[in-house]
Amino acid sequence: MKKEKIKYLLDWFLYMLGYAFILITVSLLFPKTIYIDNSFFGLWGVLAAIIIYFLNKTVKPLLFWLTLPITGLTLGIFYPFLNVFILHLVHFILGNHFVIHGIFMSFIVAVLISIMNFMLDHFIMKPLLEKD
Repeated sequence: MKKEKIKYLLDWFLYMLGYAFILITVSLLFPKTIYIDNSFFGLWGVLAAIIIYFLNKTVKPLLFWLTLPITGLTLGIFYPFLNVFILHLVHFILGNHFVIHGIFMSFIVAVLISIMNFMLDHFIMKPLLEKD
């Protein structure tokens, strides 16, 4: 039971770190396209990462099953658009504290998040879960 809690906390921590790294890096490289409010010592960036994690664990599986025919017809190219939708939900929830201008940049961030999710799932979390 204790190992499951540790793995869950490790999962949560790694994803938070990954989302925050991607969001901060892209907002620093392209400041006019992505804006994260840095007031309150980066609270809005952390809050955005938490919301993205929560939406990826709850809403994204439902969206995946609803859009499975489109994803199949496009041979998986539609899948990053689920992350685009989630990013725009975060923009809607946080308002002026997290702003993405343009669909192209949100698609770039979504692809980076998809790559990070894949790498964390297959190279870190899956070996940890299979270890026991």
